[in-house]
Amino acid sequence: MLELILSGGWLMVPIILCSMVSIFIVIERFLTLREKKIAPPDLVDQIIRLHQKNRINNDAIKKLYKNSPLGRILAAGLRNMNTERELMKESIEEEGRQVVHELERFLTTLGTIASITPLLGLLGTVVGMIKVFAVITSLGVGDPKILADGISEALLTTAAGLSVAIPSVMFYRFFRGRVDELLLKMEAQAIYLVEVVHGDRSGEK
Repeated sequence: MLELILSGGWLMVPIILCSMVSIFIVIERFLTLREKKIAPPDLVDQIIRLHQKNRINNDAIKKLYKNSPLGRILAAGLRNMNTERELMKESIEEEGRQVVHELERFLTTLGTIASITPLLGLLGTVVGMIKVFAVITSLGVGDPKILADGISEALLTTAAGLSVAIPSVMFYRFFRGRVDELLLKMEAQAIYLVEVVHGDRSGEK
């Protein structure tokens, strides 16, 4: 493996660094974007029960805010539960934008890696072929080993770049879809809470 990396030339270094960053992001996002951690399924029901018992106070809201991203969104709405419906929704939407930004953390970097690693591989191909033609120009085609080294460098960097880019694209798409799915669920839960607080729904599913 080390011989392959070394024969790929200096452009293997940024490709390997990109692969390490990509692996870190994938692991971190898998651990972070879990539904139980982002949007606990029974959280809204617990808040509604507290509301029905008139036990929503500042301490409960602070505890809810620290519970999860969904808790942050609901807490923002509960701070304005005695105001008009639109103001309560606006506070939820404003906090929701902050939550979205955090859920999408590192995804831009992962998308960038997916875009640049094939280009790095292509650059390695160009550099390798330049070396091949330089050898042909100066020495002719009499030394197959020198020609093979240049061709090997070209092929290895291309293969390495694609090997990093393909899974990076797959995981980028997966996590984007995961974030959208979680946002839809949190939005539905927040709307449900607003309707219960303002008496449009009974709080019983």
